[in-house]
Amino acid sequence: MASLATPTLKNPSSPSLSSKPRLPSALSALHFPPSHHHRRRFLIITASASSNKPTVLVAEKLSEAGLELLKQFADVDCSYNLSPEELCTKISLCDALIVRSGTKVNREVFESSGGRLKVVGRAGVGIDNVDLSAATEHGCLVVNAPTANTVAAAEHGIALLAAMARNVAQADASIKSGKWQRNKYVGVSLVGKTLAVLGFGKVGSEVARRAKGLGMHVIAHDPYAPADRARAIGVELVSFDEAIATADFISLHMPLTPATNKMLNDETFAKMKKGVRIVNVARGGVIDEEALVRALDDGIVAQAALDVFSEEPPKPDGKLVQHERVTVTPHLGASTVEAQEGVAIEIAEAVVGALKGELAATAVNAPMVPSEVLTELKPYVELAEKLGRLAVQLVAGGSGVKNVKVSYATARAPDDFDTRLLRAMITKGIIEPISSVFVNLVNADFTAKQRGLRITEERVLLDGSPESPLESIQVQIANVESKFASAMSETGEIRVEGRVKDGIPHLTKVGSFEVDVSLEGSIILCRQVDQPGMIGTVGSILGEENVNVSFMSVGRVAPRKHAVMAIGVDDQPSKESLKRIGEVPAIEEFVFLKL
Repeated sequence: MASLATPTLKNPSSPSLSSKPRLPSALSALHFPPSHHHRRRFLIITASASSNKPTVLVAEKLSEAGLELLKQFADVDCSYNLSPEELCTKISLCDALIVRSGTKVNREVFESSGGRLKVVGRAGVGIDNVDLSAATEHGCLVVNAPTANTVAAAEHGIALLAAMARNVAQADASIKSGKWQRNKYVGVSLVGKTLAVLGFGKVGSEVARRAKGLGMHVIAHDPYAPADRARAIGVELVSFDEAIATADFISLHMPLTPATNKMLNDETFAKMKKGVRIVNVARGGVIDEEALVRALDDGIVAQAALDVFSEEPPKPDGKLVQHERVTVTPHLGASTVEAQEGVAIEIAEAVVGALKGELAATAVNAPMVPSEVLTELKPYVELAEKLGRLAVQLVAGGSGVKNVKVSYATARAPDDFDTRLLRAMITKGIIEPISSVFVNLVNADFTAKQRGLRITEERVLLDGSPESPLESIQVQIANVESKFASAMSETGEIRVEGRVKDGIPHLTKVGSFEVDVSLEGSIILCRQVDQPGMIGTVGSILGEENVNVSFMSVGRVAPRKHAVMAIGVDDQPSKESLKRIGEVPAIEEFVFLKL
């Protein structure tokens, strides 16, 4: 068994992901052959050897400190406000491109580069404006600068918090219009009030530190934040429902993912304390903006302070922007002199390192693995990621994921079985559903360590032929509670296990129950009393809504005792259908899991 930092399954001579080995020369790209089951491609990037200095196109303003770093290694072309046509014309002469959020780096840009473009650097965190799939297909590495903006974003969150509480923006506009309305703009104090920080990552934890200094009681919700890190700064981790129900102020710091899209909506606003105040310096899409307007009008939300919007810039005559009790700023979270310089240095270092052929911890694509390993491990890569996704969805809210154990059953000798790619994909499955980070072989260990996630690995040696690399993969998450009690093993960990059958990943074990269901579409797990008619009952409920069942498997401890039914579905059932399944008398618990 080995820790994340020193995995024993690796050949001691193989490079650590935390080191920066030089890559071989000559630009090359390699990917899995496409299949109808799985279209994700894994690219290998190497640097090209050239006697001439590379050319870096800087398409949006970068601070002088970053430009100086670039000029020491490359020829730098600063051309701002390029039209899409001008960018496509210039790009064929460039080895690297640096942008902020205003330049769209789409497929046409990569096609116009003629294969010369090797690196795209995004000076900031989000990469919504870069077509990642096109970058990968054209052999281009994409890097970002995720850390330099942290303090600036946290400070802006605190600035909006205080300005909102004391009506600073509204009072300023009032006095400039010739009025003197002291009674109208009486504010509220921050001391002794409860602040709920939703998303306890780098920015969220910095906001919490500063709020504690203002005398606020701080709680936080983040199912993947380590409890000891929260306790170290005097913050209590709670469930999402408890956070929104008890908070006087709510500060949002989660990424925009399918799971967080419109997380604050009519349903969640209804659960909040009347008169709650909300700050958002994260992503606009985490709030249903129309629902927020209704909550403001109904008095559920007393005030809101927003730096981000679902559409930027927002419509100037929109109800939300014009609402008297809403304070707005034009996405200024990272807009300090110091943050801009930090971002410039961080992205310049990442781009120069990538052009030199060094592995980049901030790379968001391009795992680097020998082609023969990629080909052999392809179905197991998909299995590993999906087991990670399943396991983390079984964790109950408020439980911080800190310890993950992965067991590989194989007949291969340790020096003939490199687990880096599989470990990276398990990490990807655990982290990506709740993070804006793109996890791959390059940044998996780095990303896990940043989030306090420790992954240990063990190899279960099997007798037999080592022709197949793996018999099964088992993922266990320790020291957490589960949404589905039957997923807990005899020793108290969430446990899922799977194997590859005919090239298709299958779930073969949940907790102590043996099942057999293809990991395609989504899965419903039900614990039930083992009795006749259960398969028909649940199948009928799904059939009435035209939800197609792809696989169904039942694992039981003994006849007429308890059993776990695993149902593969092609579509997501409605809340009403899931509720009806839960109301079946013989079903004791169930959970719906997205893959």
